Amino acid sequence: MKKLVLTSLLSAVICCGYCQTELIEERFAFDPQLNYDPAIPSPESFLGYPLGKQFTIYEKTVNYFEALSASSDKITMHRYGATYEGRELYTVVISSVDNQRNLEQIKADHFKLTDPMTTDDATAEPLIESLPVFTSLSYSIHGNEASTTEAVKQVAYRLVAATDAATKDILDHSVIVLYICINPDGRDRYVYWYNSVAREVVGMEPADLEHYEPWPGGRTNHYWFDLNRDWIWRIHPESQGHTDEYQRWLPNVHVDYHEQGYNSNYYTSPGTTPSNLLIPDQHEVWQDSFGRANIAEFNKHKISYFTRDVFDFFYPGYGSSYPAGFGAVAMLTEQGGIGAGRAVETEDGSVLKLRQRIFDHYTTSLATITKAVEWRQKLRKYSFEALKPANSKSPVKGYFLPNEDDPYLGEVIQMLLDHNVEIQQATTAFTVNAALDYRTNRTSRKRFPQGTYVIPTNQARHLFINSIMQRNLEIEDSVMYDMSTWAAPIAYNLTAYSTDQSFNVASEKVTEAPHRIGKLAREGAQYAYVIDWDQRYAPKALAHLWKKGYRVRAAVEPFVDDEGRRFPAGSLIVLTGRNPDKSSTIAGDMASIAKEAGVDVEGFDTGRMHSGYDLASSRNRPVKQPKAALMIDPPFSSYTAGQIYYLFDRETALPIQRIRPSVLKQTAMPKFRQRYGLVDLEDYNVLILPGGGSGLKQLFGKDQLAALKEWVQEGGVLVATESAAGFFTKDRSKFTSVQLMEIGKDTSQAANGLAYKDRRDYYGKKRIPGSAMHARIDITNPLAFGMKDQLYTLSFTDQALQPSGELQTVGRYHSDAGELLAAGYASPDNLKHLANKTFAGVLPMGRGKVVFLVNNTQYRMFWRGPSRMMQNAVMLMPGF
Repeated sequence: MKKLVLTSLLSAVICCGYCQTELIEERFAFDPQLNYDPAIPSPESFLGYPLGKQFTIYEKTVNYFEALSASSDKITMHRYGATYEGRELYTVVISSVDNQRNLEQIKADHFKLTDPMTTDDATAEPLIESLPVFTSLSYSIHGNEASTTEAVKQVAYRLVAATDAATKDILDHSVIVLYICINPDGRDRYVYWYNSVAREVVGMEPADLEHYEPWPGGRTNHYWFDLNRDWIWRIHPESQGHTDEYQRWLPNVHVDYHEQGYNSNYYTSPGTTPSNLLIPDQHEVWQDSFGRANIAEFNKHKISYFTRDVFDFFYPGYGSSYPAGFGAVAMLTEQGGIGAGRAVETEDGSVLKLRQRIFDHYTTSLATITKAVEWRQKLRKYSFEALKPANSKSPVKGYFLPNEDDPYLGEVIQMLLDHNVEIQQATTAFTVNAALDYRTNRTSRKRFPQGTYVIPTNQARHLFINSIMQRNLEIEDSVMYDMSTWAAPIAYNLTAYSTDQSFNVASEKVTEAPHRIGKLAREGAQYAYVIDWDQRYAPKALAHLWKKGYRVRAAVEPFVDDEGRRFPAGSLIVLTGRNPDKSSTIAGDMASIAKEAGVDVEGFDTGRMHSGYDLASSRNRPVKQPKAALMIDPPFSSYTAGQIYYLFDRETALPIQRIRPSVLKQTAMPKFRQRYGLVDLEDYNVLILPGGGSGLKQLFGKDQLAALKEWVQEGGVLVATESAAGFFTKDRSKFTSVQLMEIGKDTSQAANGLAYKDRRDYYGKKRIPGSAMHARIDITNPLAFGMKDQLYTLSFTDQALQPSGELQTVGRYHSDAGELLAAGYASPDNLKHLANKTFAGVLPMGRGKVVFLVNNTQYRMFWRGPSRMMQNAVMLMPGF
């Protein structure tokens, strides 16, 4: 064997105006002292350039792994899914040739240790001693954290091609699963953009275009979602794929590889508070041990790093926390590098290069894999013990979800099944002596009906179950990286209970979630067809009706037919007499819409109702397909815009146009262009503003606000979400008379005398870090048609609207500050301030209206309780 010669080590030298920068430094060579099998292609030999000289598109990365897999029996490549844009997703599995040959048996024995309910200690002990450790590493879940997918190529090459004894020992005693790029859509968005603007003379200057990717950036997936918040909820195909793949391996150790701002040094575990206190105490000790292994390697190479700061592991839906719910030691690494391109001058004058970013991740990857082998028996023992329900730190014995007509119940059940949670369904009614009602937070004796879903915690998935189902988790520190609550029953606005006491119930195992199969109840109806608006996919059915050209009305109030069937406000009415051109196809169309949308469609031979307005009453309003525009680009939130875009594009099948402010200006009609130099909104009747913050003030000056107000008065519906809701109040823009209520600047004696070191914690505790609030909903208002009258709304702000006679309050916080907080954290001052105030409302303005949605109504598409408000705002409000 010959030592690998890095032929391009000093060749990639590029002049940078005022200095010379070597993109490839000898200091960051990848273990050149080792011998490598010359028959196995290195990343450099395959790509034609050394790692760090440029970014590699995803297709070439896949091609490299295909070549690597073809060259060695130590590595196999597994397709586990595909993205929205059609890019296939892969893991590579690396181990010794003997382990690869016996992998199915090794996995079978490994999985015995993942279920202590069926494997006793005597059976487990020899497996713990003899089996290889399972280690997995995931790269590039954030696309613009692009060095990680460069690093994984070198990690895999080292493991497969190196011929030294240490590498052989690693392969003999571990099974290594590498997720080569979880978010290739986002990463290619970033890489293609960067390569298209890269200078021949590297743009090291921080102000250069190379360091400012355009909105929405490459961090997110096709729909602008942060996939590193979706491990639990599995909204997207990338998440569905990699969590399915994770469940196929259930490793003992998992590390998620990331980057942060380029002025930051490398972060490695352990993290800061708060943490998920349900996870075994030993978990943090393990994190610290692996972190110390990383920094021991960094010390050798004089790499700067930090630990125990910035990043916490409280939210269980990260790639660095989700695995802990399944018995793994879960960790995060964060390399400075977002926006750094190939090289950038940092705030202290040093130059950070892509090659170092790759080297640093390569170094920690190998350190983790090596130490996992050294500690393999102890790690296996930790996983086995962590999964024993007897070791649970939660007192909860079970969770109960009555099989009521909750529109999102099936989605929660499916999510739990996808994570291999055992669920039972009661075959008879049963009683629980001490059931905690999630809605009231009170415990009482409760009789549950047959069909109730029961999730017992006496199973190997107890850590995961309690982490996402428990009503409230203990919080050590209110200053946190993400949100403070995510309890699935609350997020999906379900009727739910839990108990700390033992219970007995006759039940059967659930193997599939309830799924509504839509049907046409009566074909060939003479007078009308009606779709109950309370149904989960009624908005999708409306979109289908519009697409097929039907004239549709929506009921302004509930009504009851002669058979006693009640239809709620908002129910869709298709009168056959108002659609004469559809007489030959209407029955077939209704049947296909029922099936495609998953709704029940009822046929009527008469329009006379037993109570409520008759079907053809003029009070029931025609609803026409809206011409809706969603504003994108700065200053708007790409996350909120993406969620709204997804809600309508994927779930509702209703086209909405994504419009840049600059494009609207360019396409302005003469009347408005001449008068205001801005936009003509006459092509639209709905305009959605997804946040925007302080940037709205620059976008909407005096003349622009006047033009917008005229558009609303002429019949437009302005939907202002989150910070945009605050902007269109009297206090911020004088656009409306609505008053914005927010807690002012803290001028208390405590704040005035605050020491510098205490300021972060003091003001952090005054934030509302994503907390669930009890709310009442006016379901008689069209904005709330199809909703329950009680809601858990997710709040990140102390802003609210002052109720008034002019403002139609649709969503109001609980009137009692002591009862307002449902889950999470909020200070007593914030709760007192928000109590009884408005967070969702409608202000009529001329022939149009302004819809205020202070809180996100479809947060990450898992906080689903309020999401019908956004659909109603766009689809129904123009007609009411």
